[in-house]
Amino acid sequence: MTIPRSVLVVVAHPDDAELAMGMRIRDHVLAGDRVRVHCLSTGSTEKDGAARRDECLAASKILGIDGYTFSPIPDTRFTDHRGAINAALFDAFATERPDVVYTHYPDDQHLDHSVAGEEATTVALREAADLIHFRSPYSRNFEPNLYFIGTPDLLATKKEALACFTSQEQLDMTVFGGLTALAYRQHVHHRVVERFPAGAHGAEMFRTARQIVHASHP
Repeated sequence: MTIPRSVLVVVAHPDDAELAMGMRIRDHVLAGDRVRVHCLSTGSTEKDGAARRDECLAASKILGIDGYTFSPIPDTRFTDHRGAINAALFDAFATERPDVVYTHYPDDQHLDHSVAGEEATTVALREAADLIHFRSPYSRNFEPNLYFIGTPDLLATKKEALACFTSQEQLDMTVFGGLTALAYRQHVHHRVVERFPAGAHGAEMFRTARQIVHASHP
């Protein structure tokens, strides 16, 4: 019997979680895990980003996210607010007590992503058992060692959630859907792919920073 886990996803901006791991989030929910997302900004240079916050909440209903919380860190200004980010993360971790944490891979062209990944990693290594980095469109030197293989239903749910972010014109799901379907093939040999079960469709890629496994008990 699998024991439900508390999963916390820490992101810099609205839509980061859904884009990087919408299928994985939905699969966690379907497995009975409690998934929360903490977004360090509302995607605005101002403290009030009501429109993008509402988009997150709409997407969360589709994916089944249990809670979506925000910190008022100004968009594109994360390098100036490391102290506030660190404090916000310790507060979020104290509230959620997560078993598993997902966050940005720290080597990223977007400075907000990089700072979010660095600070969340520092806190997660103290406060959670398992830490997993996800790939964003701007990740650098990312070598995945964990591949979540989806299904057509999971990808359709991810697309539906991303459609909530109407303010983001760059979210072209024709492009992102194609990447989801093909990008992992540069890392996984075709002879392995050929043994995937029927219905396997697309992938989201991760890098495990730490995983703690306890002995099984009779």
